[in-house]
Amino acid sequence: MTSWLPEIASEHGAALDHTLGLVHLLMLVLFVGWGSFFVYVLVRFRRKRHPVASYTGVTSHTSTWLEGAVAVAEALLLVGLSMPLWAERVDRFPPPEESTRVRVVAEQFAWNVHYPGPDGLFGRTDISLIDLQSNPLGLDRDDPAAKDDVTTVNQLHLPVDRPVLVQLTSKDVIHSFALQEMRVKQDAVPGVSIPVWFVPKVTTEEMRARKGNPEWNYEISCAQLCGLGHYRMRGYLTIDTAEEYARWMDEQEALLGDSGGDSFWE
Repeated sequence: MTSWLPEIASEHGAALDHTLGLVHLLMLVLFVGWGSFFVYVLVRFRRKRHPVASYTGVTSHTSTWLEGAVAVAEALLLVGLSMPLWAERVDRFPPPEESTRVRVVAEQFAWNVHYPGPDGLFGRTDISLIDLQSNPLGLDRDDPAAKDDVTTVNQLHLPVDRPVLVQLTSKDVIHSFALQEMRVKQDAVPGVSIPVWFVPKVTTEEMRARKGNPEWNYEISCAQLCGLGHYRMRGYLTIDTAEEYARWMDEQEALLGDSGGDSFWE
């Protein structure tokens, strides 16, 4: 783990951090190199030493070779590391039947979470049914597919060691769904459903033990300025064991039955 970054808690985090470290190393080399070259030029071609302009100038091709080396390094970072990593995260989505599927709908200033329930089908939503207090997603409970759906606000539970498929969108303005330890950050755009996937590798309890803080939680933050309440748009991610997740989902289903169709809590 890179010491100045949050701890890694996802399968792809190490590869992303490795690429990020190499990019920063290249930037450091460029900063020191071009800074040193600038100081050298200031001294080498100062007016006192060259009171009359030279019309031939510098004839060495050193700078050309240096620029070529930088271009090669950047190409290796892009083609050899960044593009394969991007392709894996964007083009190689895991099969839905082997993943935990969830919708996350951003709004000013909360994260609405929608699970498909035991039937694996997301129920129909209708903008006319939206009620900010009781039904922020506008879920149509008369739809057979929606009767077992679970919804929460600012609370996202996921099982460890299983791919997660998040369908991300927004109800109002552009937000940005950020899970720092999972190395996940994706804009949530109104009218567009954007898929995001990752594999959690560290449960909440394991991370609490690492940090020595029994109150610690993964956070869902908004990484895009989205209005006056942007600072308080914060949710919580809990990574459970498979057994804990199944138990939590059973509790939500039971709560859904007791409430007559609404599983809405913060």
